[in-house]
Amino acid sequence: MPNTLRLEMRQGFHAILPLTVAVVPIGLVFGAVAATKGLSALEAMLMSALVFAGGSQFVAMDIWTHPASIAALGTAALLVNIRHVLMGASISRHMAQFSPRQKITSMLLLADEIWAVAEFRARGHRLTPAWFFGAALPFYAAWVLSGLLGALLGRLVGDPAVIAMDFVFPAVFVILISGFWRGRRTGLILIGSATCALVVHHFVPGVWYILGGACGGVAVAALASMREKEVRA
Repeated sequence: MPNTLRLEMRQGFHAILPLTVAVVPIGLVFGAVAATKGLSALEAMLMSALVFAGGSQFVAMDIWTHPASIAALGTAALLVNIRHVLMGASISRHMAQFSPRQKITSMLLLADEIWAVAEFRARGHRLTPAWFFGAALPFYAAWVLSGLLGALLGRLVGDPAVIAMDFVFPAVFVILISGFWRGRRTGLILIGSATCALVVHHFVPGVWYILGGACGGVAVAALASMREKEVRA
C-alpha cells in the first residue's frame, strides 16, 4: 500500500477513534437488550452487521415480539433511518475522488458519527476513499463486536438505566451537534427540529417524530437561507 494511502487511512482511524470508543458501551447495551428479547449472540451480531444502525436497532428491540412483525420492524427502521437520505446527499458533495462502487459501499457504512467526522474532514481537506474507509471500518467493527459481547454477557449487564449506560447514546449526539455549532442560526435550526419532533411525538404514535424533527430542521434551515439571500439582495 502506498505511503499516502496508509497515512490517510491512519488519519481517518485517529479522527473516528474517540467516537469508536464511545460506541462500544452503546453496542454492549444493544447486545444485552437483544439477549433479553430472546435473540442469540449470533443473531444479535448479524443484526448489528447487516443493519448497522443503532437507532433503528434499539427501536426494533423496543417493539420486538415473538413472532416478530416484519412489517412493523421494517416501517420503524425506515422512519428512523430516513435521515440517511439527508446525510447521503450532504456527504456526496465531497466524494469526487470516489468511484461509483466506493460511493455505494460508503453509503452502506454511513452512520451519524462517520458522517460527522467526514464532514469535518471535508471542511479543510479532500475527502478520499482511503481516509473514509480508514474511519468507517474500525467503527463498524467496534459496533458489531461490542454487540456480540453484550449479547454474550446477556443479563449480566441488566437494565442499562441502572448503571447510566443508557445516557451514552444521547451524549454522543450532543457532542456531534456541538461540533456543528455556528451561532444563532444553528440554535434556531435545533429549536425548530426539537419543537417539531415534540409536537409530532405528542400527537402521532410511533416513531414519526424522527421524521418530523428532520423536516422541521430542514424547513428552518431553508427559511434562514432564503432570509440571508434577501438581506444580501
